[in-house]
Amino acid sequence: MGFLDGSKEMYIAIFSSIIVAIGSYFILRLDWKRYGLLYLLAGLIGNLLCYLFVEVRFYSFPYIFLPILKIPIFSILTAFSYFVLLGVRYSPIDWVHKISFYGVMINTGVFFETVLKNTTRLISYDYEWDFWDSYTTWWAFFILMEWIGGKMIPAHLRKPLAIEAFRFGNWFWFVIHIVALFTIFLAGLYLGKNAF
Repeated sequence: MGFLDGSKEMYIAIFSSIIVAIGSYFILRLDWKRYGLLYLLAGLIGNLLCYLFVEVRFYSFPYIFLPILKIPIFSILTAFSYFVLLGVRYSPIDWVHKISFYGVMINTGVFFETVLKNTTRLISYDYEWDFWDSYTTWWAFFILMEWIGGKMIPAHLRKPLAIEAFRFGNWFWFVIHIVALFTIFLAGLYLGKNAF
């Protein structure tokens, strides 16, 4: 556990919290009651799941910026809630494109989680927990929050990506393929390296 110890973990925690707080502000200001409730709900569910997984020793957090409990409450509240707001605000209307959209978010998120796990003291996998367990949990969490967000946030407060963006040669088509190729290659490399 730690606080202002001057470590790289401290700087990562502060910097990432500032970035996601700024990003959250721009979405929360659209309708602070609805998006604010979704933000708090995502933070509550994220923290409860995280606490449960720490209690059963799936993973742990050797360094916690604000060590109130065994989990980084503030980091989970700000980061996961921001990604939920981002997802609900911009996810496309139909589920075929939602899966691609969330695939980009989740693959990127799990990539950064894996980098942090291997290069910092921010997270450590323990008993029977690995890359795929984390990946599956991210998917379950974001699909649940998309469903809840779809009930809470009316259409006029959402700004779904246009379907044209997903078509061959358009900007999000490139994003999907770059993220997919990059993360699949790195996942294979990571799993191959850790298999021996």
